[in-house]
Amino acid sequence: MDEQMKIIGRKMSIRMGIMMSFALALVGTLTSGHFTIPGFLLSFVVSAIISLIIGFLVPVGKISADFCRKRKYAPGTLANGIASSLISDIIYTPIITLIMVALAYFMVMKQSGGMAQLMFLPMFLKSLVICFVVGFILIFIFMPIFLKGIMKNMPPMDEPPAE
Repeated sequence: MDEQMKIIGRKMSIRMGIMMSFALALVGTLTSGHFTIPGFLLSFVVSAIISLIIGFLVPVGKISADFCRKRKYAPGTLANGIASSLISDIIYTPIITLIMVALAYFMVMKQSGGMAQLMFLPMFLKSLVICFVVGFILIFIFMPIFLKGIMKNMPPMDEPPAE
């Protein structure tokens, strides 16, 4: 059973990471005011790599489940969905946003020869707020859909031995 939970966690990490990377790269490049296909693709690829690394290193599902269990949020309830989405958003979004904004900032500064009139912190904070909201909504909507699809295609979990 423990092995199946790891498999489910990996599959969820891949699906959620790619979906979130696509959406946040799209939102980031659209809100930057300088949307380009190469810029979007670079953002998507870098973001996807970061998401997959986080997903494989941080047991987000276990953290969320433990948090919800301690607060007695039953699986499938609104409280459980909100808490799980918020935890996932808090783990992924700041890291991805920081790296993506830093990448964009340094690219603009390099292209302008250091003459661009940009301040990193306001750029980062604006992106962080937007990405937190978008990320939360997407996680809240897609996490149960992806989980249901994964569970439908999984073999039945081993039952504990009878005592």
